[in-house]
Amino acid sequence: MKEQTYYWFVFYKDLILIEQQADGYHIPCGAEPPEKVPIGSTIHNIGYLQEIPCKTYHLHTPISGEEAPLREMKGLRASYDFLPFQEYYKAGQAFEILNWDQNSRYCPACGVPTKRISDIGKKCPECRQEFYPHISPAIIVRINKGDSILMVRAKNFRGTFYGLVAGFLEAGETLEECVHREVMEETGLRIKNLKYFGSQPWPYPSGVMIGFTADYESGEIKLQDEELCAGAFFTKDNLPEIPGKLSLARKLIDDWLEKA
Repeated sequence: MKEQTYYWFVFYKDLILIEQQADGYHIPCGAEPPEKVPIGSTIHNIGYLQEIPCKTYHLHTPISGEEAPLREMKGLRASYDFLPFQEYYKAGQAFEILNWDQNSRYCPACGVPTKRISDIGKKCPECRQEFYPHISPAIIVRINKGDSILMVRAKNFRGTFYGLVAGFLEAGETLEECVHREVMEETGLRIKNLKYFGSQPWPYPSGVMIGFTADYESGEIKLQDEELCAGAFFTKDNLPEIPGKLSLARKLIDDWLEKA
């Protein structure tokens, strides 16, 4: 009987274990965990990849290249540049499950330890509440004005790149209302012709980005000082540094460049 193999998504905090193979880096795949499962670390089932079951768990300490020369730990974001897309995509899911598991050990209502009822479900044995992975929706929007688009630089951005207006959905809002509110709060502008573009899981640690396009309607740019340090309309000939290929922001920008 053929031994069952698994993809093993092994994390230390936000660092994921990747393995150098003949054709590049991959997630370790084998019958046994690539690193010993620490006491207190739960192995989670996270579905399938290429018809191979996937499992994830966390380490208490990172491993070094001296311990395993062909293996190394990369930040989840950075792993996008090393892993095949489907393996990176699954790694994001794994990270979200581990984050949920860590933050749902106790019932928030009565403090009793929760019990697993499924791969993605827990239940409080005392008050019977059930808990599932929490996903935080956020919008991002490309605002067109003639031959230019609005780009902004947030104060928390690393590096020198500019992005697009984005923000989290608030309680009681529709996605469309959220876009209009965020644009007004962050830039003072009014928009029209709002259209859905696409979405993207954003496992940093547990979000989903919903992308839109819109047209400028009226107003002068008045940046929200608490969050933004720069913003302006740019044509394709004078674009600032733009986000990396990983993000939905880049997909929105690339879509505009292809049509410009």
